[in-house]
Amino acid sequence: MLDTIPSDLPLITILVFVALIALSVLTLTVAIFKVMQFRRMGVGRHNQAEAILDDWLNGRPDEAQRKAGATRSVLARVMVAVMSGMRARPGDPAYGEELARQVALSELVQMGARMRLLEAVVQMAPMLGLLGTVIGMIDAFGNLALQSQTADPSLLASGIWTALTTTAAGLAIALVAYFAAAWLEGRIEDERQTIEIVISAAIHGRLGQPGQG
Repeated sequence: MLDTIPSDLPLITILVFVALIALSVLTLTVAIFKVMQFRRMGVGRHNQAEAILDDWLNGRPDEAQRKAGATRSVLARVMVAVMSGMRARPGDPAYGEELARQVALSELVQMGARMRLLEAVVQMAPMLGLLGTVIGMIDAFGNLALQSQTADPSLLASGIWTALTTTAAGLAIALVAYFAAAWLEGRIEDERQTIEIVISAAIHGRLGQPGQG
């Protein structure tokens, strides 16, 4: 990848290209890591949680806890906490809710880990690209000023084209990082809202259905 960078560029411009390549690799690495992490944690597995909640609300707490313990998902772990708390203190639903919220907070912290790296790429990539363009333009016009004969427009155009390439690369990397971060944040927010619904339903019941405890 590095051998595609022209060797006659200013050193700072070359360093900008290298930094942009590093940011693109970082973006790809973080995105792949987060997708694999979400899959391992069971993010988005809501159907299984619905089955567990049905058992719990329909008077089958043992079956609900058995299913929750055997299910690898964020919602299942939250359900284990809320059901354990409510069965330990049947007259104190706030205890089960607090246990569930502690587990939920821990899960959400894990889901949000390394998201700031993508946000940093969104901010840094365009600025690095612009820096490379400014330096490239300065170099192109500096070389033009040093020519003793009539300036060759093709050389100037080539220098400007190379300079603008860093801005285009920076914007492209920033866009990829932005959409990756937006998609991941959307999944985290969806999971957070579903957790709130599940905790409330486990304690107070669904609309038109009596709750437990």
